[in-house]
Amino acid sequence: MPRTIGTCLWFENEAEQAAEFYTSVFDNSKILNVSRLEGAPGPEGQAVAVEFELEGRTFTALNGARGAVFTEAVSFMVDCEDQETVDRYWSALTDGGSESQCGWLKDRFGVSWQVIPSVLTSLIAGTDPLGSRRAMQAMLGMRKLDIAELKKAYDG
Repeated sequence: MPRTIGTCLWFENEAEQAAEFYTSVFDNSKILNVSRLEGAPGPEGQAVAVEFELEGRTFTALNGARGAVFTEAVSFMVDCEDQETVDRYWSALTDGGSESQCGWLKDRFGVSWQVIPSVLTSLIAGTDPLGSRRAMQAMLGMRKLDIAELKKAYDG
């Protein structure tokens, strides 16, 4: 049985740029290895695969798929303790990307992310069913999640 499970992101030719971008956004992150193979498809010297780490989780960015696209069927969740952290990640990840609703976005490479405050679960699944319903309704009307507004909705 595997001891760890990693994530491979398949790009047409942006693997190195994506790894550099992600490691610039997240603290405790670094590029571990860049593989440049002679005679590989693409421009000479271009990275074929880039191993990188984000907050202790290993990823591989791989070049090699013409027309490969990411969908919302897979997304990465960023758990945020406070609004400042939500704002920071939202701003960084939407730079060149696009906002969606309910804390979802696509970055400049088309990868989907959920930037979620830690308190969200206790609000939308809280002990007050009416408060939870109000918080859920408030969330459905948001793009970037606003903790103060979610709490306000929950409290009525």
